[in-house]
Amino acid sequence: MGSSCLLSLTFCFLVLFNCCFAQIEQVTSQRGQQQQGKRRSQQQNECQFDRIKALEPARRIKSEAGVTEIWDENDQQFQCAGVVVIRHTIKQQGLLLPSYSNTPKFIYVDQGRGFHGAAIPGCPETFQSSGQNSRDRRESSEDQQQKDQHQKVRQVREGDVVALPAGVADWFYNNGDSPLVLVQLLDTSNAANQLDQDFRKFFLAGNPQQELQSQRSSNQRGQHEGESRRGQQERYRNLFGGFDERLLAEAFNVDTKLVRRMRNENDSRGIIVQVQHELQVVSPQESREEEEREREHQRRQGGGSNGLEESFCTARLKHNINNPEDADVFNPQAGRLTTVNSLNLPILRHIQLSAQRGVLYPNALMTPNWNINAHSICYITRGSGRIQIVGDNGQAVFDGQVRQGQVITAPQNFAVVKKAGSQGLEWVSFKTNDNAQISQMAGRVSVIRAIPEDVLANAFQISREDARKLKNNRDEVSVFSSSQESRRGRD
Repeated sequence: MGSSCLLSLTFCFLVLFNCCFAQIEQVTSQRGQQQQGKRRSQQQNECQFDRIKALEPARRIKSEAGVTEIWDENDQQFQCAGVVVIRHTIKQQGLLLPSYSNTPKFIYVDQGRGFHGAAIPGCPETFQSSGQNSRDRRESSEDQQQKDQHQKVRQVREGDVVALPAGVADWFYNNGDSPLVLVQLLDTSNAANQLDQDFRKFFLAGNPQQELQSQRSSNQRGQHEGESRRGQQERYRNLFGGFDERLLAEAFNVDTKLVRRMRNENDSRGIIVQVQHELQVVSPQESREEEEREREHQRRQGGGSNGLEESFCTARLKHNINNPEDADVFNPQAGRLTTVNSLNLPILRHIQLSAQRGVLYPNALMTPNWNINAHSICYITRGSGRIQIVGDNGQAVFDGQVRQGQVITAPQNFAVVKKAGSQGLEWVSFKTNDNAQISQMAGRVSVIRAIPEDVLANAFQISREDARKLKNNRDEVSVFSSSQESRRGRD
């Protein structure tokens, strides 16, 4: 009887907790959207463009087992969108040291595979080494301490996106046979960032290089102050390096010798370090069947979350957008588009970001379109092609070729068109809204198709027959084949 009552009370508590969580989540989401709107309104004066450029990384910082590259956050397109773009290239058996940021992070795995760990505050260590709960023998507390317990470790692979709220510490490890390439978007204008427009990396280990921190504020300060700081050669350390040794020793209940090792004062390896032996973590092997079951669960769930099915501790942080079978739009003659948003990855509701993966076959075209409710930061993953971006004055702010490794921003409501080159064109676009939407200008579901023929005829001073051609000559959706080029007239 007592155990039944206890179970009933436990069940009621869990239901009450999850209901409260759902209400808090809804209020937090609404407040976040309101605050984000206010934060983004501060960026509007940054969005007066005469010209946009396709950019390469501006800073390159070498570590023992990899390279970190950062795009120029002072460039006007990034200040308009309120974001920073960083790329980590991690060598085999390289470990990107644990750190957290003052902004949400949205990460695309461009190449390779590895492990990813996120330490979410207040969540239990649900991954345990073998024999932890053995019923065959009693284990002493010393034996228990020798067995490792930690929070969930996820396997990541090419095409995965990983979402992280602000202030959540995480790390990556390359256990593959090729470099692990991670493209990160940091949303500095997000409501979760209560500091300023600088991105800040807080490292829990290592000695981070000074170049890893934001250069925006330092460029805006006076020259005299900048020169004085350069003269001092300000030293950057991990967070433990700033605490008193005795206080840390007391906090961890260890000796000061171990605390000195945590401070990494003489560590020159950088933020990506070489693991001497294979990293030992508890992580189940994910099979193709498990991935299929997860996708089927998402379809049945409809992408929604009511707070009862998914708490913050059990929230999915990753989603793969590289599988052609999961494409939202597919044209066998042109290519495909795959979107991840808060409908199929609910954690994105918290960080107010989404992404689109695009693949265009050689010489194919993506319909001219504009982003209704988001900026779009496009990273070219493969191939090359031509992009045009047009502003509100009808003038092109960008008209040029793009290639692998470049980043270009299409501001909200600016019209953009992409055309693949002879080798095709692939990209991932980070969007500053958890449910970003576009309006297409040509094709079967376009704004032109939705307008009456007579309106088009009078607007463009053309015949109704020509207006009908504008509406109906392209019956494809989103991605267009190049097969109709030979039928175009020359007049």
